Amino acid sequence: MKREWFTAAELAAAKLPGLPLSRDRISDMLKPARGTEKARVKQEARGGYEYHYSLLPASARAKLAFMTADPVAEKTEASKLLWRRFEALSSEHKKLCEKRLVIIQRVEAMVEAGLPKKKAIEAATAHTGTSKSAYYEWWAMVKDHPKQDWLAALAPSFSPATNGVEKEIAPCHPEAWAFFKSDYLRPEGPKFSPCYRRMVKAAKSEGWSPIPGERSLRRRLEREVPKAVQVMSREGREKAKRMFPAQERSVAHLHAMEAVNSDGHKLDLFVRVPWSEKPTRMYLIGTQDLYSRKVLSWRLAEAETWDAIRACFGDMVEDFGIPERIYLDNGRAFASKMISGGAKTRYRYKIDADEVAGLLVTLGIEPRFVTPYHGQAKPIERAWRDLAEEVSKHPAMSGCYTGNTVDAKPENYMQSAVPLDTLQAHVAEIVAEHNARIGRRTETAKGKSFDQVFAESMAAPSTIVRQATEAQRTIWLLSATGLKARQPDGSIHFMGSRYWALELNQWIGKKLMVRFDPDNLKKPVKVYEPKGRYICDAEAVGAVRFDSQEEARRHARKLSEYQKTTKQKADLERQFAAEELAAILDKGSKASPAPKPEKVRPTITRIATGNLAPKIEHGPEDDYDEDRFEDAFSRALGKVIDGEGVIQFPQGGKSKTG
Repeated sequence: MKREWFTAAELAAAKLPGLPLSRDRISDMLKPARGTEKARVKQEARGGYEYHYSLLPASARAKLAFMTADPVAEKTEASKLLWRRFEALSSEHKKLCEKRLVIIQRVEAMVEAGLPKKKAIEAATAHTGTSKSAYYEWWAMVKDHPKQDWLAALAPSFSPATNGVEKEIAPCHPEAWAFFKSDYLRPEGPKFSPCYRRMVKAAKSEGWSPIPGERSLRRRLEREVPKAVQVMSREGREKAKRMFPAQERSVAHLHAMEAVNSDGHKLDLFVRVPWSEKPTRMYLIGTQDLYSRKVLSWRLAEAETWDAIRACFGDMVEDFGIPERIYLDNGRAFASKMISGGAKTRYRYKIDADEVAGLLVTLGIEPRFVTPYHGQAKPIERAWRDLAEEVSKHPAMSGCYTGNTVDAKPENYMQSAVPLDTLQAHVAEIVAEHNARIGRRTETAKGKSFDQVFAESMAAPSTIVRQATEAQRTIWLLSATGLKARQPDGSIHFMGSRYWALELNQWIGKKLMVRFDPDNLKKPVKVYEPKGRYICDAEAVGAVRFDSQEEARRHARKLSEYQKTTKQKADLERQFAAEELAAILDKGSKASPAPKPEKVRPTITRIATGNLAPKIEHGPEDDYDEDRFEDAFSRALGKVIDGEGVIQFPQGGKSKTG
C-alpha cells in the first residue's frame, strides 16, 4: 500500500466497511492503540493522532488499499510477454502458479497485520508444507513486477521466456536461414529434414556459420514464421483461407422469394439420351430460395446453356413468382447476355448501350454474381452436395455411377446408363423428399422442413411477391437473340430461317429482340424492341421449289394482299385528292392576285455587241431601204468620231492613259 498512516477524520471521510461513520466514534475505537507502535502523534502544530492501517478490519483495509493505490499503469512489453507465456501453459501448470501466489499473498497479509516477515514466512510455508527456500525463489520471481503481474511471473522457468524476457534462440547465419526458408516454403511442400540437410550442405560450400541443430532450427521456424504463412506457401491459398474464420450470414431479415440463388451441378451418372448413341452426363440446373432453402425449380440439360437456365428461371416464376434479387455463379452461361442483359452489375462482358435487354432485367430482377464454388456465397452448392449423394448413389442408379473423380471409379463403372425420362422422374422424387424432410437445423427452419418454412413465410401478411402477367410468360417460354431487320423488306434471318411481318418495314437496319421456340423454328417468332417492347409476330418465310406453281400462286396472293393493304393505308393517309389540293391553291391565288412588278431601268445603258446583240429578223414582207441605211450609218459614225454618247470599253484590262 502506498500510504500506511491515517487520521480518524480521514478514515471517517473514506466511509470504510467495518468502521463507524463518525470521526469521534472511530477515534474512540482506536484509542487503546495510543502509546503503541500502531499509533503516533502527527508531525504538525495542531497535533492529533495517526493510526496504522493494520489496526483496521480486513474489509476496511482492502477498500483503503484500492482507494490509495496508484492508477493501473499500461502494461509494458515485459508484462505482455509474461501473460502471453502464462496463457500458453497447461491447466495443471496454471494451478501450480495459483498455489504459489496464495502463499506469497498470505505472507504479505501477515506482514501488513504487523507480524515480522521472517515469522510470516515460517507460518505460511509450514501451513502449506512448502520449504522456505521455495518461497524465496518465488519471491525473487515476482518482486520486480507489479502485483497484477505476479501470477504470470510465477510461471515455471522451463517456458521460453522467464521474467518477461525472451530467451535467445540458437544463432543461425542469415544467409543460411534465408536459404532454408526459401527451400522449405515451396509449393511442393518438401519435408523439414531434407531441407535442413540441403542447407547444411550449402553452408559448408559457402562458409556460412553458425548453423544450429535441426531441432533448434525447427523451433525457430515455428516461432518466427507464422503458421498461416507456412500453409499458404506450402499448401496454397485455399488451405490458408480455411484458417480465417468463415463469415456467418443471416437470412432472418428476408422473406420467401425475396432473394434466390441458382447454380448447376454435373451429375455423376451415365445417361442415355435420344439424340446420342453414346451415354452422356447431364447437368442439374436449379434455383433455391435463400430464406427457406427450398429448391424451387430444376432442369436437366447436357450443358449449362442459356436456354436451359432460362427455362429453369421460367419454371420458378411460373410456380412461385418473381424474386427481387438472384445470386448467380459468374460462369459463362449464367453471365450470358441473354440472361443478364443490360444489368450494370455484370462485369464479365462490356456494357453496351444498345445491348439486348436480358431475362432478368426485363423481369426487374437484380442479378448479383458471386465467386464460383464458394458455398458461403451460394447455399445451393451445399444443397447440391446432399442431392448428388441421394441422386447418383441411389440403388436405382446402380451401374450408372461414374465416380466423383477420375481415380474414384466404382467397380461396376459404365455397366449401365439410366434413360433420360427415368432420371427426370428420379430427380423429381429426390428433390420433393429433400424439401419435405423434417428436422432441418438452419437459421429459419429450427426443426421444420424447407417446405414448411417457405409456406409459412409466403402466407405472412408482410410477404409481397410479384406475379408474372400473361404477356411476361413469353419471356421465359421463348429464347431471345439480337438481330437486325435486313434490307429491303425488314425480314429477319435467324438459324437458317427467314421471318417477316408488315410491321418490320419500319425497323429496316435496326436491332431487334426475337423470342423463338428452339425446338420448333417453323412457329412464328415474337419480335420486340431492344428494350423489350412488343412489335409483332413474324411468320416463317421458307424456301420453295423452283417449279412449284402452287407456291408461286400462294406467294402472288400474299403479294396482292400486301399491296392492297398498303394501298388502303396510303389512301387513309391521303385525305385530299390532287384535284382538291389544286383547287385550294387556285382559290387562294384568285382571291388575291399577285401585283405586277414595276420596270426598273439602269442609270447607264450599254450597247450589246457581238453575240449578245439581238439579231433583227426581217420578214419576207419587209423591203430593204438602202438610202435609209446609209443615213443612219453616217449619223452613228459621226457620233463615234466626236466621242459622244458611247462609252468605250477597256482593252485588256488597261486604260488608254496608262
